[in-house]
Amino acid sequence: MNEYFPSVVVGHCSDQYRMSFTAGAHSARHVRRIVRSYLREWDLAELTDAVELAVTELLANVVRHVPDRRCTLQLLRQTGGVRVEVADGSPRQLVQAGPVSDDSECGRGLVLLDAVVGKWGVGPGPGDGKTVWFECRSDRTDP
Repeated sequence: MNEYFPSVVVGHCSDQYRMSFTAGAHSARHVRRIVRSYLREWDLAELTDAVELAVTELLANVVRHVPDRRCTLQLLRQTGGVRVEVADGSPRQLVQAGPVSDDSECGRGLVLLDAVVGKWGVGPGPGDGKTVWFECRSDRTDP
């Protein structure tokens, strides 16, 4: 067991990392550290800012909208980029907010996600749940 993720289940191989846990108020900080480490190992460090921001938004949605806060994070290395998936068992689907007032404290997460990743979407998840995913690609051209 882990002090930050008391019921964490972790699995990894060279091109992917998977972790199931109950998300809490401080989970995003620890997950960002893990993401940063894998991106560095995979020579994709230039994607760190976008991936960390997008993961933070998806985990915030789990904390706010998934009753049991259980989720699975999966990082998948791809040629020239990374795919990240956050799956949960909640049947509640994502709702894209309409216009958000300047002083609103929420409602910008999916707009932000769309702005920082190459593409994203929602697919079926465990049980009646969903998997929200995104992909970020590197712009560099290796010789």
